[in-house]
Amino acid sequence: MEKTNLDELKQQLLSRIDTDDLLEIKKINDLIRLYELDAKCDEVIDRDGVSIVIKNGSQEFIKSHPSMNEKMKINAQKIALEKAIKFKEEPVAPSSASTVESKDKRGGLI
Repeated sequence: MEKTNLDELKQQLLSRIDTDDLLEIKKINDLIRLYELDAKCDEVIDRDGVSIVIKNGSQEFIKSHPSMNEKMKINAQKIALEKAIKFKEEPVAPSSASTVESKDKRGGLI
């Protein structure tokens, strides 16, 4: 994600929380930092590839890029943090098809 997109994301997230709650603001800042770290991992993986060659003396083997594991950890942290953020409730407009008045008023099982 580009820096400008992260700035826009931060503003959107801040608009959806109580900005008087310092803990919620810290959670948003931590979440943005995780997105920044994830983007840096992407850059390294794009540069090096998803697998790397390890040379140990005469031995040589291929393993997954260490940033792949870090991305998985970061993703788990992002999900947990997103669940922990107390977003403001947005009013949900009732759908006209789901109201009781719009349904057929049929009798029993006959």
